[in-house]
Amino acid sequence: MDSLNKKSTKGSVCECKECVLRELMSESFLENESKYVCKSKIEKNYKKGEVIVYEGEEINNLICIKEGLIKIYRTLNNNKEQIISISKAFDFSYLLNVFSDKKFNYSISAIEDSTVCFILLENIKKMIYKNGDYALSVINKLSFASNKIINNFLEIHSRNLSGRVALILLFFSREIYKSNTFVLPVSRKEIAELIGMTTENVIRIMSEFRNENIIRIHTKEIEIKDNKRLELIMEKG
Repeated sequence: MDSLNKKSTKGSVCECKECVLRELMSESFLENESKYVCKSKIEKNYKKGEVIVYEGEEINNLICIKEGLIKIYRTLNNNKEQIISISKAFDFSYLLNVFSDKKFNYSISAIEDSTVCFILLENIKKMIYKNGDYALSVINKLSFASNKIINNFLEIHSRNLSGRVALILLFFSREIYKSNTFVLPVSRKEIAELIGMTTENVIRIMSEFRNENIIRIHTKEIEIKDNKRLELIMEKG
């Protein structure tokens, strides 16, 4: 399925204050060159649960998350999903193989209502060929994103089960929502797929945290009531 077979809005500028592409272009390009790249930009809105990119889909566009939250995942031989990363807006982690392969090695779907920008990859490549500083900036961004995913994987899998659940709850609290109270955007099953556990263990450990008054759970809303204890569990895990 083509990721652009959906109602979209064509834009003429990369106007977002935190836009990674805009940042890279402003560092390396004149204004008219930046406008050339952004002229091909198409914005699309996705509802929670909608697939943005399918694994195996041909790579024609460079994708930027403008608003929302997405998950990057692969489907294993047993039809189970392995979540590689959860990414927020202006994160480069969903661009890992766009310059090295012809097809996406992973799927991307929205776990919150999201706005996504698509920019023709051909135009980006033309700018890379023309401007060495821009090429180096892109390489640095991609290297940072790769290192982040590797480090996150090691952080998760170096901990015991309780430490992994504590880590993911603190991740949503501190990095995504900047609040002790938030609506968990993923299911217990998706948490298990992200941190390499069974769904049953995730449910059990979260119930233990609730019973020990570390967190409050109300349907999908989570409140971290004891940050210090949860952080200690994460560190000791």
